[in-house]
Amino acid sequence: MSERNRLRSLWTLAFMNGIVPMRTQPLYLLNTIASPLAFLFFSVVVRHGVLVLYGIAGGFVLTMMSIGTGLQTDMTHYKQDLKFQDLIVASPVEAPTYVAGMALSEFLYSLPGLVVFAGLWIAQAGWPSVPSALTVLGDLVLVWAFASALGFTLATYFEDVRETFVFSPLISLGLTVLPPVYYSAKILPSWAQPLVYLSPTTYAAALLHQAFGLPLRGPSLLPAWVGWVALIGCAVALFLIAAVKARWREN
Repeated sequence: MSERNRLRSLWTLAFMNGIVPMRTQPLYLLNTIASPLAFLFFSVVVRHGVLVLYGIAGGFVLTMMSIGTGLQTDMTHYKQDLKFQDLIVASPVEAPTYVAGMALSEFLYSLPGLVVFAGLWIAQAGWPSVPSALTVLGDLVLVWAFASALGFTLATYFEDVRETFVFSPLISLGLTVLPPVYYSAKILPSWAQPLVYLSPTTYAAALLHQAFGLPLRGPSLLPAWVGWVALIGCAVALFLIAAVKARWREN
């Protein structure tokens, strides 16, 4: 398959699953921002605005993590209900192109939510510096990468799209609610603070906290390179797991 055909296939998949749903049913976009905005709302109300930047950072992370949730649901639907993946397997389109196209579609679908939180960040803290903006961009790209790899791997094991409704809340709870994504780690009891380092989203949020100029406590105190290494390592590990364990073809 030529590079030109790969790029055309990638864009076709991204357009089909990302742009078309936004055009045909704009209300779908509420799904990408409803939960992140709800957590932000409660963090502002409960702490009287003290945690608003933490809430915006959490909104960024949760929006990108929702890509993995959306990817596993869409790919399970295409695989089990529409048998679309069987057509892809029988076509010249390789698995990496298919997965990349679907992951890109979820990214495009999440762009309006990211724009909302970028606007809130600017409204709260003013225009960011170039290093801060690049930190946020690189951070979110890495979250997108490992969320997509996780979502794809899980989707290849599901036999029914309803199974995704069981795992998605658990993943969201374990990666975006319990870790210090929407709040500062300093409010956790001392025995729980070491546990937060087990979640890659802890490092993603810490980098955002540093970019936002928030007080450096807990994970945010770590050197920036530790956060980058953790995120890159997580993304690479999940891609390797996807390459080895994902069920691309039915046995």
